[in-house]
Amino acid sequence: MKILAVIPARYASTRFPGKPLAMLGGRPVIRRVYEQVAGAVEETVVATDDERIAGAVEAFGGRAVMTSPDCASGTDRCREALDRVGGAWDVVVNVQGDEPFVRPEQIVELCRCFDDPQTDIATLVRPFAPEEGLAALENPNSPKAVLDPGGRALWFSRSVIPYLRGVPREEWLARQTYYKHIGMYGFRAEVLRRVAALPRSPMERAESLEQLRWLENGYRIRAAVTEFETVGIDTPEDLARAEEFLRRVEK
Repeated sequence: MKILAVIPARYASTRFPGKPLAMLGGRPVIRRVYEQVAGAVEETVVATDDERIAGAVEAFGGRAVMTSPDCASGTDRCREALDRVGGAWDVVVNVQGDEPFVRPEQIVELCRCFDDPQTDIATLVRPFAPEEGLAALENPNSPKAVLDPGGRALWFSRSVIPYLRGVPREEWLARQTYYKHIGMYGFRAEVLRRVAALPRSPMERAESLEQLRWLENGYRIRAAVTEFETVGIDTPEDLARAEEFLRRVEK
């Protein structure tokens, strides 16, 4: 199975302009992401619309492809990168450019989902730990996933799902396994081209979760369960927390 990893990276982030080039432990964030991903797949590229990011990637020996500034999402940027890279790829993995602590083994687990020929799309989930508390579970910025017994995703929501009727909310984490969705995706190459062409769906608009568009259109999403947390960087404050996390893991 030939696997291409694409790391979408924009310069013009609303909350943190220039985020991919921000320094984390002496290296740009985008370099840390690239180096974590590159060892797990045959080919890794950064898909960007900014020459500064492309130049930084090429400076450390990585590969960058230029994509349109009009791409509406990372998925759209991955689709364009797939066409620009060329070649016959079976699976395309989309790793966000602000996830410097993604682990190679997470990418391997994601790709194993495609051993099942019925898998169209794959993603990652992590069980919420009871000690994280109800506030973490109810945080709408941490989408939740519900899986069937075979690991297929039934639904995603920013709300807490499932709702435990008749159980006090403070007991929910002790009584039910809840899954936090980690926004890393794998697509069969032909599926990526098709889903990128779909119009936004009603549920996607309601929750601002693009994976609901795929479910609403009948695509099968399989989830791999990981125990590792990722530390995404959306704001300068997140970067400071990532620096602290890096100090702890490098001790």
